Amino acid sequence: MSDTQTQPVDPEAAGTLAAELATAPFVRLYGHADGDSLAAVGLLAVALRNRGVPFQTHVSADPAGDLATDPEPEEGDDESRTLLVTPGRGEAADHTLPPAGDSRPASVVAAAVSRELGVDPDPLLALAGVIASGSLPGTDGSGSLLETAEQTGLVERRPGVGVPTADLTDGLAHSTLVEAPFSADTDVVEALLADLDLPAAPTEFDDEDHTRVASVVALETSTAETSTPKAAEAVETVLRPYTTPNGPFATLGGYADVLSALAAETPGLAISLALGAPDITAEAVDVWRDHASAVHSALDEPITGRYEGVFVLRVDTDRPAVLSTVARLAQRFRSPEPVALIVTAEAVDGQRHAAAAAAADDPQGLADALASVATEFGGTAGGTPTQATLRVDGDVSDGDLIAAVREAIQ
Repeated sequence: MSDTQTQPVDPEAAGTLAAELATAPFVRLYGHADGDSLAAVGLLAVALRNRGVPFQTHVSADPAGDLATDPEPEEGDDESRTLLVTPGRGEAADHTLPPAGDSRPASVVAAAVSRELGVDPDPLLALAGVIASGSLPGTDGSGSLLETAEQTGLVERRPGVGVPTADLTDGLAHSTLVEAPFSADTDVVEALLADLDLPAAPTEFDDEDHTRVASVVALETSTAETSTPKAAEAVETVLRPYTTPNGPFATLGGYADVLSALAAETPGLAISLALGAPDITAEAVDVWRDHASAVHSALDEPITGRYEGVFVLRVDTDRPAVLSTVARLAQRFRSPEPVALIVTAEAVDGQRHAAAAAAADDPQGLADALASVATEFGGTAGGTPTQATLRVDGDVSDGDLIAAVREAIQ
């Protein structure tokens, strides 16, 4: 795939930022809790470690807000630098990544900064970040990363589906790259695969076997009762994967899926993964599986409402950490409107939680919109132009909350 989309606004920006970081006595990395930003933080952490620059990482749903309220540096430490890794607000930071006006994935920009620091970025981590951003390997500035990965044998494209595990049943049932009738139900996945009369193990599949699996996944996804026409396009993310023979997970898409889950649940584990900590892949898969199960459970029987520009899903869950993933899946596979808004049907720990998602190519200013709602209700919010979360007092009715979000978005 050619690298034809979204070139950097300032080709010297990566070098300028790298020079600032290389001479800093200490660097604080603040990243948004999504797979792309998390991959970018990981790439930068590796580069800084290799250059001997002390650093600290912080990943959250509102890194800009956290940075703004963190204590001022102590005397003698005022030369330290802060870097906000997220699309959107960055006025509180010394530097932002991507820089204003650069629509490339954060992981692509971080890889460029790493090169300028004299450290070869891990192309698997960077490309997983690209997929997590909603893009595809080889596009949006990632062409050189894909070329490096292919030339060095780190990836190989084949037919089929992209999941993190060698166990295809486990991978498909718990994937959050796709939302389908078989999601979270291993019995249904096993029945679908049994109908295809496949070899006993995925390692024995040939290209035709992989193609048949991909076809049934695409069909089940695009013809589901809850799916919208755009589901047929959204499912492409999980099809024709890049396998990673020596990577931590079976495919690049699977790597991206795990990163996104870790960003929501345990971002520190993902940073450890990027830094090469041993024997944590199994733990990461366990987090992904648990996260995915809760995500698909929340999507089982939502109460939905369609408004101009916004599709609302009221969901039953006691896991606020899953809402951003629920919103992403709802927007890509179920929402007939540009924005999917998820609201908890009941308060959780005394608060009502919401999350919103918009298409990556149709930013809606969601972080600013939800921040204004948070101000109105005395709550907290954070996010990016295409993905944001909100918490308000549990006494706020879901009707008032939904009306306020709709007004702010429109």
